[in-house]
Amino acid sequence: MSARSASQALPALEIIDPGLQTTVQDYPGRRGRQALGFFPSGPVDPLGLQVANVLVGNRPGAAALEIPLGRFQAVILRAGLIAITGPDAGVTLNGEPVPLWEAVSVAEGDVLSCAVIRGAGYRRYLAVSGGIAVDEAFGSRSTLLVAGIGGHDGRALERADVLDAYPAGGARQRRRMPVSLRPHYTDSWEIEVLRGPHADPDFLTAQDFEDFLGACWRCDLNSDRTGVRFNPHRFQWARTSGDVAGGHPSNLLDTSYPYGGILAYGDVLTILGPDSNTSGGFAVIATVAHAALSKVGQLRPGRDVVRFREINLHQAAAMQSHLDQLLDPRHFETV
Repeated sequence: MSARSASQALPALEIIDPGLQTTVQDYPGRRGRQALGFFPSGPVDPLGLQVANVLVGNRPGAAALEIPLGRFQAVILRAGLIAITGPDAGVTLNGEPVPLWEAVSVAEGDVLSCAVIRGAGYRRYLAVSGGIAVDEAFGSRSTLLVAGIGGHDGRALERADVLDAYPAGGARQRRRMPVSLRPHYTDSWEIEVLRGPHADPDFLTAQDFEDFLGACWRCDLNSDRTGVRFNPHRFQWARTSGDVAGGHPSNLLDTSYPYGGILAYGDVLTILGPDSNTSGGFAVIATVAHAALSKVGQLRPGRDVVRFREINLHQAAAMQSHLDQLLDPRHFETV
């Protein structure tokens, strides 16, 4: 641990059931490290993590827990506030229901239990007052599983792990996000994208891109933090091969990939997630708008379907401005 962690952090949670693959993440993760081979990591649903932190009085990007599929159980080791964001109910404290999108007071010895998400959505986020205290790796506390760095020993949480948290700063004011401001979860999503960098007319045909926007894409079961994969689709393509880069028209000479890029790996499209490859030799036909990445984080593998809607840079900026306003504590209610 860093000097600050060693001198100030105290045990906050002991893990009883870590669930599917619970990890420590912060926001915005390892930005500026792509030349070193690191995508940023961080939360797949940035809004969920940031709101959870604001609810308990942390800075929005403080380290918190990402809980895929929702199942999780822990003992509280320090009094303070917690907040859970994400879909569905099924969260209890000592057997009593706990509201989501709201700060909740906890005491030492309390047992927090989260059931599997049964309805729409896929990931929950748990923030504790003060923020989870783990070492930084390359400027971030986020876990990068494929490299084994960051978070809690570079791995997903396991039974009997103990997580420390920093002291909470300021008054412990309990906040609630109004229902009208909370995201809507579904199993049929519309996700905003910007065209390219490898779209028509050089790679896809104009009809290909219309087909891309008009089709209904099903999330493959083999989807995770590295990427969301979809059902195969055969485009016409604007060229017959990748020439010197390879035989398939989606092939190109190695280039950098954008986070949120929609990669055409042959006939399979994949949205590049926060733990994905930073470069490669396949076309990126569109890129998810930054403000729409939270929707990607809630796509349920093997079930949800997606339609893509093209927007321009001005619309993407307006979406981001609206998202930033949602994190203003003045928009929250006091409990």
